[in-house]
Amino acid sequence: MKNKENIKMENHDMETNILKKKNIKDLIAPSGIDARNIDHLEIISNTKRYARSFFVSSLPRMCVFPEIFRDLYLFGDLNTSIYINPVKEDRSQNELNRVINELETERIVAMDKGNINRESTISQKRLEAEHLRDEIAAGFNKLFEASIVSTLYTYSLEELDRQTKLLSTEMSKTLVGIKTAWGMQEEAFKSNLPLMNDKIKRIHTFDRNSMGTVFPFTTSEVGHPTGVPLGFNKQTGTPILFDNFHSSLTNYNMVIFAKSGAGKSVTMKTLVSRSSVLMGIESLALDAEGEYTSMAESLGGINVVISPNSKTIINVFDIELEKIKDEITGRERVVLNVENKVEDVTQALLTMAKGSTRSEEVNELTKQIIAESVAEEYASLGINNNPNSLYESKTIGVNSDNAFGRKKKKMPTIGSWYKRIQAKAQSDTNKDYQFHYSYLLKVMKQYIREYDGQMAYFDGQSTFDLLEGEPFINLDISQLEERFARPLAQQILLSWIWEKFVKKNSEDRKKAAMKRVLVDEAWMLLPYPEAVEFLNKMARRARKRNVSLAIISQRFQDFYEKPEVQAVLTSSDTKLFLAQDKSEIQYLKEVFKLSEGEAGFLVTCQKGEGLLKVGADTAVLKIMPTKKEFEFVETNLNKIANKMYK
Repeated sequence: MKNKENIKMENHDMETNILKKKNIKDLIAPSGIDARNIDHLEIISNTKRYARSFFVSSLPRMCVFPEIFRDLYLFGDLNTSIYINPVKEDRSQNELNRVINELETERIVAMDKGNINRESTISQKRLEAEHLRDEIAAGFNKLFEASIVSTLYTYSLEELDRQTKLLSTEMSKTLVGIKTAWGMQEEAFKSNLPLMNDKIKRIHTFDRNSMGTVFPFTTSEVGHPTGVPLGFNKQTGTPILFDNFHSSLTNYNMVIFAKSGAGKSVTMKTLVSRSSVLMGIESLALDAEGEYTSMAESLGGINVVISPNSKTIINVFDIELEKIKDEITGRERVVLNVENKVEDVTQALLTMAKGSTRSEEVNELTKQIIAESVAEEYASLGINNNPNSLYESKTIGVNSDNAFGRKKKKMPTIGSWYKRIQAKAQSDTNKDYQFHYSYLLKVMKQYIREYDGQMAYFDGQSTFDLLEGEPFINLDISQLEERFARPLAQQILLSWIWEKFVKKNSEDRKKAAMKRVLVDEAWMLLPYPEAVEFLNKMARRARKRNVSLAIISQRFQDFYEKPEVQAVLTSSDTKLFLAQDKSEIQYLKEVFKLSEGEAGFLVTCQKGEGLLKVGADTAVLKIMPTKKEFEFVETNLNKIANKMYK
């Protein structure tokens, strides 16, 4: 009886014998190729395909990178092969001397005939030939012979003819002439296979500079036909137009990662200001460092400062109506989703209760107590899933806050919720519950205005509303304590922004305004699970409301080490990486599959330079604000001070 090793050896020997009997053509050839037609081939496989081969017949006098063959390389289902052979220096000299003598003869003939224009043209060509000959003699240049062959593939003969005409038209724009390899389709097709055998030899002569223009070292152009100029493509010199809401994007979110001082804020301010003026995009910034104040003033927007000393109040209990699109009828209807709001408020209060130490004493039982009390707060005011329950029952006249003559009810507050917790603590005798009531009453006191809590700016009716149509709204939280108060404010404000800014947008794209929510220094949120959960939810749901969530951070390592926040990255079709610290680049390289060259560039690039990834396309970007824009996008405090005292 044969063992497994013997069977394996016999199978291996059988495969080896089969391979020995087959040559390279047998291994790569399709089922059959019909070469009887003089202007195309028919490839017979599972599906019949048609192929037509071309060669480059004429070239412009001057070649420019990367324009010369860009359309050839990026044109549909088309393969291109270029055969390059260097010309020996002695042959180059002889041929150039022959050309110079012929041109001189033609010039003399043209001069004798009095054809001044032709004489001038030939004289210019002669000078160029002499210059090239001298460069080659000095070792500064070299001649090459090149043959360029392409093969176009389609699934029908009619489509093949149509694509042929389109290709010829596109190439003529750069003065490149292409011809069908008429009567030589089989030879041209074989020349375009990876066998390194040029069978048609339609040769053109290039020098070293022009030869460099044919190499396809170009990325696909990043950008859109519409949008705002974000910067310049450093590889091609062309401006990059960026439309945050273009239909080709799977979502409208974007992330920006860079080390401190690399130009994150300048980039975002440039994008926000230009998109506001040129596209009418409404933007809201959650400003952790106080960097967007001057831009809000310059764009005629609103600047709101939240600090222990300001009179600004943000009520975490605020709830708004939202318009959703009925999947069956396609019509919009107004809804009030109290359950979702109860969950959002519960998550915010849970973060408050855990505090900066993220106390382990807060558990599911604590969350249950908080959630029940939040739901009771809304129920006590008669607020339920009926949109009418958000308003007072009495009508108050057409000049009121509401266009329908209804006045909105005052919302619950943290203060009223705290009193409810106090009452429940007195009536509930369960020892397990008593511990959590006692804990909540102690730690939540700092948020209550009645007790002069140092973080009472979230207790009370909101002192302002987010008006529709404002070009830019800046919520400045830079004066809050950085370790806990600031990230807490980020989370609560994100929930509030969702209610007041995002949900007001229609789900119907035609009716919805284009809006952007900018979260600066987002890494501050990452230590708080409830905040991360809300950030993920916002990233996933923003597109439905025609809203772009822009995340800006200087510490990508924090994102890398938190799998829970991956939804923010996967839900962002646009990614911009500016200059990176060496300690961060390895994480970016791993997650976004950067090449060695791209990673090296990000470590050494200058301020305002970086890699822009839009979907699968990548470009090397240079951001250049205008002199006028620099007046409000500059974030360097020393430079700002110099401007003030000049």
